Amino acid sequence: MKVSFFPGCSLEGTAREYGESIEAVCKNLDIDLEELPDWNCCGASSAHCTNEFLSVALPARNLALAEESRQDLVTPCAACFSRLKTAEKALAEEKDIDLGVSFRGDINILHILELFCRDELTDHIEQQVTKPLAGLKTVCYYGCLLVRPPKIVAARHWEDPHTLDRLMTALGAESIHWPYKTECCGGSMVLTNTDIFHHLIGRILDMAIEAGAECIVTACPLCMANLDTREEELSEAKGTNYNLPVFYFTELMGLAFGDQDAGTWFNRHIVDPTPLLKAKGLL
Repeated sequence: MKVSFFPGCSLEGTAREYGESIEAVCKNLDIDLEELPDWNCCGASSAHCTNEFLSVALPARNLALAEESRQDLVTPCAACFSRLKTAEKALAEEKDIDLGVSFRGDINILHILELFCRDELTDHIEQQVTKPLAGLKTVCYYGCLLVRPPKIVAARHWEDPHTLDRLMTALGAESIHWPYKTECCGGSMVLTNTDIFHHLIGRILDMAIEAGAECIVTACPLCMANLDTREEELSEAKGTNYNLPVFYFTELMGLAFGDQDAGTWFNRHIVDPTPLLKAKGLL
């Protein structure tokens, strides 16, 4: 399978382990990711707050480039996915904005989680599992942008999505149902509204623990950064000890596939997941 790949800005920085685990998993699944040539930043997360033209024009240019390849466009970032889908909607509706690009809408725009959850890959994924994640109790955290606004991203189950839960089950983990799977983590408010941000993150961590989870699984670099980097300061502020590992879902796929580089991905986490994984016999 060959697709166009829009990596976004974070895979070479804060989400390096996400990018490496994606490459490893796709290699196992015979998915050829062709990086979109001459791609540009999609504008997340500031363009839509500051300049309406740029908020659509930046991702629209990437869509036009992708359509030239005649391949579906896949992105790993929920924010990038949101901006690309928003631009697709704007172009389809021919809004009164002269973007200077042509887009017919002949390709699909997918978050990489959607790609892995296609019916034709389900059996293939299960066949690649050599180290089932038995006994690992997870809660799947989708965040806001993968499923909302539903009319933009075409989400069928925006209040209670299941794709990531089913994927974790296919890897052998236990996916615990919980009510905060699509709650907002605060996004970029970490820099501007710290009190609100701490409140939102604290609620997510508290509910995950109350549900009986041993870790959180996400598919968004911003959600990962917010959850993984703030547990220590929240623990100090609230007089508790969260110490709840957070994983990119592709890291757990790579681990279940027996990838030898999985340990290097986990070493970049702020909350060290290796004690939990060793206790489960997974490392």
